[in-house]
Amino acid sequence: MSDTLLQATGLRKGFGEGAGRIEVLQGVDLTARRGEMTAIVGASGSGKTTLLQILGTLDAPDEGELLFNDRSLLGRNEDELSRHRNVNIGFIFQFHHLLPEFTALENVMLPGRIGGQRLDELARRAEQLLARVGLENRLHHRPGELSGGEQQRVALARALVVQPLLLLADEPTGNLDMKSGSDVFSLLQELCRSLGLCVIMVTHNLGLAAEMDKKFSLVGGKLQKNPWPAGEITEKRK
Repeated sequence: MSDTLLQATGLRKGFGEGAGRIEVLQGVDLTARRGEMTAIVGASGSGKTTLLQILGTLDAPDEGELLFNDRSLLGRNEDELSRHRNVNIGFIFQFHHLLPEFTALENVMLPGRIGGQRLDELARRAEQLLARVGLENRLHHRPGELSGGEQQRVALARALVVQPLLLLADEPTGNLDMKSGSDVFSLLQELCRSLGLCVIMVTHNLGLAAEMDKKFSLVGGKLQKNPWPAGEITEKRK
């Protein structure tokens, strides 16, 4: 089996009509492999989140091809795409989007419940994941009782509970202080290696991006490799 999990070719996406149309993606090519972490950096408004949404099938490109395990994702109906997302993809965002009335354990179990998984097995896996991210003593705490870093670790566990092959992360440390952000990123690195996850992460933090396997900058609607010299990395992890 090929190590290549996701392959995007010639992705194009624009918004608006006529003279006001903005071409955000103008031919994006990207290959991502199992057990590999890919960083995407770029200016605000450059299209990073749009690209991540297309890779996660939350949006469709105007042109191009998107393959997952060598099978095209384009042209599938919404039920098929929803099933694909629920089984194969975990999402983690800058803002954790935890449900405030649910406990940490209930929040982590939610994707599996939506997918119809057995509750006993799901609860066991959710507890194991929360322990793995250092929250074994916070199972029954609600988000309002957790720190920002703890909430993001709950969100990470939630993203992994369905045992996805691909994790898409949109500024997962952007709303955290330096230490909490570093801790969350270290967890991502460890889980990527140990679980063989393919991770694609959008970030403004060049220091974190420098530690990832592949680094791209989204400029002019296209991805550029090795987008910055070492001297430009001004924010290092402690």
